[in-house]
Amino acid sequence: MSDPRLYCEHSLSDGASVSPSREESHYLVSVMRRKIGDKVIFFNAKDGEWSARIVTADRKTVTLTVETLQRAPQSVPDLELLFAPVKKSRTDFIVEKATELGVRHIRPVLTRRTIVDKVRIDRLSALAREAAEQTERFDLPKISEAEKLDAVLRDWPNDRMLIFCDEAGDAMPMLEALRDRATSKAAILIGPEGGFTTEERAQIRALPVTLPVSLGPRILRADTAAAAALTIWQSVCGDWTGGAQPRE
Repeated sequence: MSDPRLYCEHSLSDGASVSPSREESHYLVSVMRRKIGDKVIFFNAKDGEWSARIVTADRKTVTLTVETLQRAPQSVPDLELLFAPVKKSRTDFIVEKATELGVRHIRPVLTRRTIVDKVRIDRLSALAREAAEQTERFDLPKISEAEKLDAVLRDWPNDRMLIFCDEAGDAMPMLEALRDRATSKAAILIGPEGGFTTEERAQIRALPVTLPVSLGPRILRADTAAAAALTIWQSVCGDWTGGAQPRE
């Protein structure tokens, strides 16, 4: 049985003492059945991944001593995902897969056809944390409050490519487009289930840094489109091409 792997906000170093939250302590003792002497893996973006040993344990409180550095910290690519919130389970899927696929910043965006206008950042952050623990990334993605598309585009920086997944069908295939304009600092924009309006499409395309792309001949659901676009970007521009990146 593998050792539990938990994100740790506290500093990790040889001999440091760590006391997880009550929920994490319950998880270790009551769910994972860990006891005194058992090993747990802690990680964060600053200190990397460390092994620790349980020294005291009850259902409410666990104390561990940090022992050995397992892996030095590594950063994920500078990639953002912007998506129009959809139904709860599908939004959960988008956040989970974006975390697994190495997105640094997750940004819900409200468009004219967005059917969900509120997102629970606390819930999405918990999902992202669990996904990071399971997939061995070192950091947690930043998850922003939902913003209106107009405001996002108005403040868009000139040094970040905006990869616009345009379902209209007149854009270059994403794989081909990225091979011509590969970039290490980018954002991917996924629309709502009903698509962008004509006015929104024109507004997005008007940005000098916008790269319209196609995800194929079929109309994909928002969650499928997000996973597909992130996979393509990682395979061309991300850390799938050259292994893990040292922490910046």
